[in-house]
Amino acid sequence: METFVDLMHGGLDGLINYLSAHVLTCLVPAFFIAGAIAVFISQASVLKYFGPQAKKVLSYGVASVSGTILAVCSCTILPLFGGIYKRGAGLGPAIAFLYSGPAINVLAIVYSARLLGYDIGAARAIGAILFSVVIGLAMAFIYRKEQSQKDASAFAALATDPEGKKLWQQIIYFGTMVGVLISASSKQWIATGILMAILIVILWRWFTRGEIKLWMKETLHFVRLILPWLLAGVFVAGILKVAIPESVVTQYVGGNSLLANFIASFLGALMYFATLTEVPIIRAFMDLGMGKGPALSLLLAGPALSLPAMLVLRSIMGTKKMLTYVALVVVMATFTGYIFGLITQ
Repeated sequence: METFVDLMHGGLDGLINYLSAHVLTCLVPAFFIAGAIAVFISQASVLKYFGPQAKKVLSYGVASVSGTILAVCSCTILPLFGGIYKRGAGLGPAIAFLYSGPAINVLAIVYSARLLGYDIGAARAIGAILFSVVIGLAMAFIYRKEQSQKDASAFAALATDPEGKKLWQQIIYFGTMVGVLISASSKQWIATGILMAILIVILWRWFTRGEIKLWMKETLHFVRLILPWLLAGVFVAGILKVAIPESVVTQYVGGNSLLANFIASFLGALMYFATLTEVPIIRAFMDLGMGKGPALSLLLAGPALSLPAMLVLRSIMGTKKMLTYVALVVVMATFTGYIFGLITQ
């Protein structure tokens, strides 16, 4: 009975910490951005940069470095991924964006280098960019037949796609909302307040009441689609942190075997890491004996995946695609960590 109570406390603590630390500052702005993408970004624009006719160098290049702009976690990126995927983005570029968003933000890379070593920081930056492209291309190839049908539907819908705002208006509008997301997640409240005031003026001058109402409707759609699964996953992840002692983890990831790297990447895929929190946690594991290879495996799999993210991705793109994506991340993180461990021994 005592063990059950401890597990429930772990789940509730994880849920309370997530609600207090991330929902208002990260997730709420992300939901509004996702709703705005679904309403105000024309399918023609999405297809131009992320669709099947876009040059792969352009689409994957833009998607793979998106994380340098957005300092978000694996859960905050989900509404943004859902927004561009719904508007007709190809599976490959959308997956590249999904992985790179939480994996390669500049602050996390610098923090990793300072706390874990410059070799691990550099390996994380290079590995994350390559991972996003390779995993995106692999997903596009595996589901190429299904994707071709989706692309055909997207092009057919272009005829009824409403004309969006002018480009400069969209840049200012979305730039302001991304600014709110970044400043709020960084707890820069003065900047957040200024940007919120600018956003209110933008909505008053450029948008009709009907457009704002449609934006709120799409935002609510993403909230209903994502939030229940997300909160359930955060609760389960909190239970797992209590159920799996750190001493047991470090016992199995202390060397540089393929098994040690697989365990690190697999556990990293299940655990939830808020932005930057993976770095001190891995530092603690390394102080207890975790090898550099498994540390990199955890860095490459952990920030990009989590149990809550898996549940949400299942609702967005289906069970098969979600499991394929998870498998690709875990396998690539395992082998990359193993090779890195051999090099740095």
